Amino acid sequence: MARTALVTGGTRGIGEAISIALKKAGYNVAATYAGNDEKAQAFKADHGVAVFKWDVGDPEACTAGVAKVEAELGPVDILVNNAGITRDGMFHKMTFDQWRDVMRTNLDSMFTMTRPVIDGMRERGFGRIINITSINGQKGQMGQANYSAAKAGVIGFTKALAQENAKKGITVNAIAPGYIATEMVMAVPEKVRESIVATIPVGRLGESDEIADAVLYLAGDKAGFVTGSTLTINGGQYIA
Repeated sequence: MARTALVTGGTRGIGEAISIALKKAGYNVAATYAGNDEKAQAFKADHGVAVFKWDVGDPEACTAGVAKVEAELGPVDILVNNAGITRDGMFHKMTFDQWRDVMRTNLDSMFTMTRPVIDGMRERGFGRIINITSINGQKGQMGQANYSAAKAGVIGFTKALAQENAKKGITVNAIAPGYIATEMVMAVPEKVRESIVATIPVGRLGESDEIADAVLYLAGDKAGFVTGSTLTINGGQYIA
């Protein structure tokens, strides 16, 4: 019987590539999204991936959403915590709302999404939790005190949860992408992109499929001895 994978923020950008890769690999895939109904429905039609709409920062919505996914597709065996937002600004001008919004979506979601699935994983003796952090959670980034703090928190969460659940057959790992050629990155002015690429030793942006391939490995049976790790995929831009 195929295992079920749940990918938050799974209909766009890196999350879209992850959902598609898992689907092609034979998993039952559920992709969550927050707001773009048109994009989500087009994604569903194109790729045959079930889509579910809820706010990953809302604990009640997450509990209800996970229950719906499991009723339709089966128990969640693989959770990919990918959903994230930015609210950039220099800290001395940052509002609390900018801080709180990023923490709620990027860090609180580690709890609100993982808590509803962890008991089932422990009972079944198998689970794969893969948290998408960021190069900026490792090195920090000017204008992103909120985002960098949240993504650094994801790494700490990953390490702690891995230790708690290793004996239950559950691995917990993080992936820290660098600059990836998503719609958001490609929308910035060309000169800005060129300045970014100039700091990347391999001389290019990353591809979403390269992150998805790493997720496939960590989700599989052959990665059972890998837990508590942060896989850095940034073209050598920052050596962790």
